[in-house]
Amino acid sequence: MQIRSIMIWIKKSKIPWTARGCLLITICSLLLLWNCTKRIYQVDLSTIKDGKYDTEFPYIDSSKQLREIVETIKRINCIAYYKTYLFRKEDNVIDRRLPYTNLSRRAYNHFYYDKTSAGTATVIYHDNDKIGLLTCAHIVNHPDTVVSYFDPDTLDTIRIIRSVAVKREQQNWVPDLPVGQSMEIIHMDIDKDIAILGKRGVRSDKRVPVFNYPFGKSADLGWGSFVYLLGYPIGNKMVTRAIVSNPRKDGKGDFLIDANFNRGLSGGIVLAIRDGIPNFELVGMAKSVSANNDYFLQPQQTVEEYSYDPRTPYKGDSYVRLQSIINYGVTHVISIETIQGFIQNSKDRLDEKGYYIYNRFK
Repeated sequence: MQIRSIMIWIKKSKIPWTARGCLLITICSLLLLWNCTKRIYQVDLSTIKDGKYDTEFPYIDSSKQLREIVETIKRINCIAYYKTYLFRKEDNVIDRRLPYTNLSRRAYNHFYYDKTSAGTATVIYHDNDKIGLLTCAHIVNHPDTVVSYFDPDTLDTIRIIRSVAVKREQQNWVPDLPVGQSMEIIHMDIDKDIAILGKRGVRSDKRVPVFNYPFGKSADLGWGSFVYLLGYPIGNKMVTRAIVSNPRKDGKGDFLIDANFNRGLSGGIVLAIRDGIPNFELVGMAKSVSANNDYFLQPQQTVEEYSYDPRTPYKGDSYVRLQSIINYGVTHVISIETIQGFIQNSKDRLDEKGYYIYNRFK
């Protein structure tokens, strides 16, 4: 119909016959190209609704749902305070005598230090005045006692203690919760790297958004499944995206994603999309990233270090420091099945504390 109308218009025009033929060919080619292009981008929705996790970037705006989910994730800062006792080698302080040793009497010196960590936690429970958060255990797992030893001599058969650091206090802070007290560690599994934190005294009239999207199945993920990762890398609330590799790599459902992991993203939730927006499902929690450890010498930290001229030779004490270099793009994820199993196995502990979180993780 379109070509017929064009031919009639050209016939009635005063354009020379040679030019009319060229014009007709050009217009017909453009119409044909436009129709073909339009057909290429037609989407058959019946082929998309297949019940599987999506492997492509969402073609519908997801900002509304992601904004809701982001409100449920929190930054967590943990700080542990230690008192360290120092011993001489001739004091002969050994492990089997440690519980019976008066550390302050035997030590020739002592000092204080603190150890900090940060990560991401997600609000998964709020009932009456209690609130529960899901995070990684390594963020809040600071040991009660840290022991170092002298280098053994050739004939030594017993390890002699150089120092003992005893934890005096630990605080787990979530800055943007309604109350400011430290979070309690309700239960954790160091091997699975999962922890539940709790806090009492959160009034019911104080709105605390709770993650309320469905729990998925990491077993349904395949190579190339598209996922979102939400957390606090370097203290910033952020959303990033990734694709799944090596699903069920350990037989338990844990898997790898290619997200650009930074410090603070541990504990961040991983979301997959089943049959398009808004069908988000929780499929895991980011726990760690591949890294290499390097040792280097560091000058003694003093108040004068900020005014030190690096062009002059350094004559102070030096210390060996360990630094982890992140290998970006290889992020390990704890599967939702592992998380559900941990919570179900923690039922007695959660009951004892009055956190009935397991009802949501069946």
